[in-house]
Amino acid sequence: MVGEQGAAVASAEAPSRGAKGANGPAVTVRDAVFRYGSKTVVEESSVDIPAGSITALIGPNGAGKSTLLNAIAGLVQPASGSVTVGSRNGRTYRTSYVLQETKVNPTLPVTVREVVSMGRYAGRRPLRLLTKEDRRMVDEAMERTNITHLARRHLSRLSGGERHRVLLAQGLAQDHDILLLDEPATGLDVVSIQAVRDTIRSENAHGCTVIVTTHDLAEAWDAHYVVLLAGRVVTAGPPGEVLTASQLTAAYGLGLMNVEGTHLFLDDPHHDETDRHHSHERSIHLESDPIDLHHDEHNH
Repeated sequence: MVGEQGAAVASAEAPSRGAKGANGPAVTVRDAVFRYGSKTVVEESSVDIPAGSITALIGPNGAGKSTLLNAIAGLVQPASGSVTVGSRNGRTYRTSYVLQETKVNPTLPVTVREVVSMGRYAGRRPLRLLTKEDRRMVDEAMERTNITHLARRHLSRLSGGERHRVLLAQGLAQDHDILLLDEPATGLDVVSIQAVRDTIRSENAHGCTVIVTTHDLAEAWDAHYVVLLAGRVVTAGPPGEVLTASQLTAAYGLGLMNVEGTHLFLDDPHHDETDRHHSHERSIHLESDPIDLHHDEHNH
């Protein structure tokens, strides 16, 4: 919608907002294979994403996270197999897709309110006038992302974090039952990260299925459901079943350590003691009960 890519909508009809209580999964992937040219980027994979959940797609760079998210949005098709968005009462869920802020052209001569308002045109006939309900939803989306005070400011005058919140508001302004977020916290300031997290929780509390790609394992630990990818779906399930030493090592190919019981380190198996104490940028803090990551060969 904005610049090269903004919030995108995919699917035809939509039910009333929310997928909780729906029959069947929000998304069903069956034997799906994805290729770019002759290169296979995701090998044959199957997974069901629960309706009404917060689901995290995790894995190393090039694991297929964004490809799967694009497929759910209807932007790419599998070379074989299928990706099916669920439905309720015979109507397919509508998805709202918020991509990374870095893919948006910040020099467009449009105001924040105009960008958010574009969300109300998604999936509708062009050039129609916004209704009173449209304007109300735009106002609500801006308020929820804390950008109401920026309404008349041009996109080019915003910080990266502010621009990302504008795109998030654009996605929220769309009619949707499934919210897709591609690396929503990447490169953001603390205020914007908290705004994104609050929005995810709020959307889910109102019955929306939220599917997010992330490199942050702590964020994945807070999700209801986790899909671990490494060129294929390695495993999927609740965080406590997926975020284990053996599963993460299989996906990341890295040594894993449990430090002081609450910090998870991703590190080279041949690390030394100095590296371990100076690699905090590669560690996360598990606010929930820590998972058991002890490996005898890595304990010091």
